[in-house]
Amino acid sequence: MRITRSALPEVLILEPKVFGDERGFFLESFNQRAFDTAVGTHVEFLQDNHSHSQRGVLRGLHYQLPPHAQGKLVRVASGRVFDVAVDMRRSSATFGRWVGTELDASKRRQLWIPAGFAHGFLVLSETADFLYKTTDYYAPAAERAVRWDDPQVAIAWPDAGTPIKLSDKDRTASSFAQAATFA
Repeated sequence: MRITRSALPEVLILEPKVFGDERGFFLESFNQRAFDTAVGTHVEFLQDNHSHSQRGVLRGLHYQLPPHAQGKLVRVASGRVFDVAVDMRRSSATFGRWVGTELDASKRRQLWIPAGFAHGFLVLSETADFLYKTTDYYAPAAERAVRWDDPQVAIAWPDAGTPIKLSDKDRTASSFAQAATFA
């Protein structure tokens, strides 16, 4: 596995070794020992999620507050997305900054987003299957969202070729200035 630090040093891009031939390919999508070594600590995942979305669907920017804060290990099984993490930790030197990267089924890269970051993605292909492991269970009372188009965060979302499609929850999300944050 190759590890690349993003502009937000705790957010990591992981590239698994892929073994392919005329039959297809094989990759190890998760290995606890290798992952812990990559992030520098033991991380326990408690829940796996799978979302299927159409082009132009934007999910996020979501996070959960303590004691149910979630780290996420995300990847795309089919299609292509632009994936974003926003630092929600007031004590961080990168508070309010974002990093984005394209994830797609052909490159098979993964993104590690630790607790303390909001997360979202925009589907760039006709459809996308998005898989993610989380370090805590979904806890609706702890869930928060920041507007995807907040001018203070100023994410440079790519053009998906169709209007953005949002859930009601994402359409009415808090501004970054009014959002609950981490210490």
